[in-house]
Amino acid sequence: MKIRAAVLEEFGKPLVVREVDLAEPKAGEVLVRLVACGVCHTDLYTASGVDPSGYAPTVLGHEGAGVVEAIGEGVSSVAVGDHVVTLFSPQCRECIHCLDPRTNLCLAIREQQGEGYLPDGTTRLSLDGEPLRHFMGTSTFAEYTVMPEIALANISKEAPLDHACLFACGLSTGLGAAIYTAKVEPGTTCVVFGAGMVGLGAVAGARLQGAERIICVDLSDERLELARGQGATDTWTAGPDTVERILEETGGFGADYTFEATGLVSVMQQAVESARMGWGLCTVAGVAGKGETLDIIPRWLITGRRVCGSSFGGVKGRDQVPQLIDRYLEGEIDVDPFISHSLSLDEVNRGFELMEAQDGIRSVIAFS
Repeated sequence: MKIRAAVLEEFGKPLVVREVDLAEPKAGEVLVRLVACGVCHTDLYTASGVDPSGYAPTVLGHEGAGVVEAIGEGVSSVAVGDHVVTLFSPQCRECIHCLDPRTNLCLAIREQQGEGYLPDGTTRLSLDGEPLRHFMGTSTFAEYTVMPEIALANISKEAPLDHACLFACGLSTGLGAAIYTAKVEPGTTCVVFGAGMVGLGAVAGARLQGAERIICVDLSDERLELARGQGATDTWTAGPDTVERILEETGGFGADYTFEATGLVSVMQQAVESARMGWGLCTVAGVAGKGETLDIIPRWLITGRRVCGSSFGGVKGRDQVPQLIDRYLEGEIDVDPFISHSLSLDEVNRGFELMEAQDGIRSVIAFS
């Protein structure tokens, strides 16, 4: 079938909306009609050419939601008409990682997905007869996409898809960092560094877990106000004295939980140093630049602090994304403030421009 899609033809250049060919789903695959898709920083990161694992040409986009249009042989967990959220982090429910509650890093199709292919090592996308690779196994900057069944979360049809798409990446990453990775305990103190999509999600997750004090640190007054709306009890303007201030506010010990959601190594260091001695946990959710390293003074660890990373918030997508969306439908999570701009597919590059200008939290592409 012929579809319109935003193609990354060359690193560092604007995406080009082209008519491309999309083949029918094969065994274990699903054809999804996209209804909405968020424009995430990871898309911009790859388009810029600084992502060491990036490739081109490809159809970008990974924060999508839509409706199942057709299924391949053997597909049983979704049916035509179901509403789904795309998962760049799949869940086969069979590999050693999927069977272990300690991680969400499914191993089933990791190698093929990382190279831009579907599980059988081929693509369903093509342009002028030449294969186009799939981005993060999703390629949602398109009217339709073909994806593995194990990379789709079957969600409630009551959820508006322009809201549900945010659970495909940024929002679930932040919520999950607090709920599933750190497992924040009630009555504790949390500090969240960064009030973008992931940081705001971490604030909301800490609130849902019953944290007593949630401090959000950012440079933007507007974003800090959004953090208040998600449950932050304190909002601070970021600065070089942030660690010292946290220590002063916590009797010299530090916060029970800290979350880094900026991707800046200097902020990661602050998050480590402001975690409580004895049992403080620093969760790093931001993605640092190519070649950057985080220096940690060993005594921070010897005195009981722990540091962990969090990919997609530790969320097991097929099982837990529907649960998070149910909590949204029950009124526990306020998604409206995250959606700052509604764009058409032809305006996809505008989404990148808004992101670079830090204008709003998330631009959402609506497909007619």
